[in-house]
Amino acid sequence: MRAHLARVDAVLVQALIAAALSFAHLHDVASAAGQAGWKAWAYPVSVDLLLVAAWRRLRSGDAKASGWCWFMIALAASLGANVATAGLLNLHQVPAWLRILVAGWPAVAFLGGTLLAHTTHETAEETTPAAPEPTATAPELEQQPAVAPRAVPVPAALVAHARKVADEHHARTGSAIDTSTLRARLGIPAPLAEAIAAQL
Repeated sequence: MRAHLARVDAVLVQALIAAALSFAHLHDVASAAGQAGWKAWAYPVSVDLLLVAAWRRLRSGDAKASGWCWFMIALAASLGANVATAGLLNLHQVPAWLRILVAGWPAVAFLGGTLLAHTTHETAEETTPAAPEPTATAPELEQQPAVAPRAVPVPAALVAHARKVADEHHARTGSAIDTSTLRARLGIPAPLAEAIAAQL
């Protein structure tokens, strides 16, 4: 357990030292390129944040091509500053192309950070159309119970009148009145005639 903690502590110390040196180199390059005060300190922060965002994208497994692209861009910015401050660049006479790169870096970092933060797997799932639900087959439809027809309300006065009509029909013909005849005699719709016939 102690050996594991010692190994972890050594890795953390090494990472902190490397981060501090890279941070200082980026600050020196930005300051030499004309970015004074807090601006020079903001440049290493933006590079490190872009590195972290790209690394998180690579670890998540989503859009690895985009993650690798922005990781290499941020790594190139960090390595470039480290190499430039190793004596290969005169910080008192910075070339124009480096000033242009430093001035344009905030826009690049903003674009990369925005794309890495807002292009996620959940966003891709939201744009994917949902699969249609399976429809019931013919045998399944046959097995479903039939829905009972809704009862039609019949006024009591109409039932009483229909009973008189039915009695007259029975007295005249000797047979019970059927639904179609009752419907024709009363001039009512078929559902209402069926509901009245059920009550006679």
